[in-house]
Amino acid sequence: MTSIVPSARLVGLLQGRGPVLVLTGAGVSQESGIATFRDASGIWEGIDPMQVATPRAFAADPEFVWRFYDARRAQAATVEPNPAHHAVAAIEATGRTFLLATQNVDGLHERAGSRSLVRLHGSLWRLRCTRCGDEHEDLRPKLAPLPPHCAACGGMLRPGVVWFEEPLPMIEFARAERAAREAELVFVVGTSSLVYPAASLQTVGVSSGGYVVEINPVRTPFSDDASEHLSGPAGVVLPALLKAAGIPMDRAA
Repeated sequence: MTSIVPSARLVGLLQGRGPVLVLTGAGVSQESGIATFRDASGIWEGIDPMQVATPRAFAADPEFVWRFYDARRAQAATVEPNPAHHAVAAIEATGRTFLLATQNVDGLHERAGSRSLVRLHGSLWRLRCTRCGDEHEDLRPKLAPLPPHCAACGGMLRPGVVWFEEPLPMIEFARAERAAREAELVFVVGTSSLVYPAASLQTVGVSSGGYVVEINPVRTPFSDDASEHLSGPAGVVLPALLKAAGIPMDRAA
């Protein structure tokens, strides 16, 4: 059983009204049953990421890339937000200045009730035309035929995610970076702290004087720099923190 012993300072900050930034990574989605990129049984197993997650791969074989992402959409549609997703939404629902910056593309945070968020790596549920640039949401678990085409101009659609060799969306990253500079309390949840530039945000929080709390079952390259490290699953640690601070989980309902 995971034992959660947060510091009095952390509980006090969570009870306060100062700005909060929450950064989430694949570990949060993994607790809902979404395969991660790096685990031995993850979605990259047996597949070279360069074959499915680069512009060059899409140009070379768009149908193969789309089959991969269609499978990811189908998987994401079968799972539910876990207590970590709901806890993040409950912090936002307290009404304090808040931002969620997520690297996850599965939409589980939104389904749990998160509204003030930026998607640093895009969304599985957004489709973008490679010809006219039109982008729209499509929540169907499976798309057919593959690859899909734009209703407006007939051009080929691509997944609205950020691939390797592509920059993060500038407006979204700038918003997250500003929140990291201004946040009194920063949570870094379920992320390996290996993917840059997203992993630079917690460092911005530390250098700006924020209290930066890492929540992860294992230690990461960032752990020694964190103000506090809480070891355990996000779906256990975050609800325990909210309970200690007297924040009800049903606030986001």
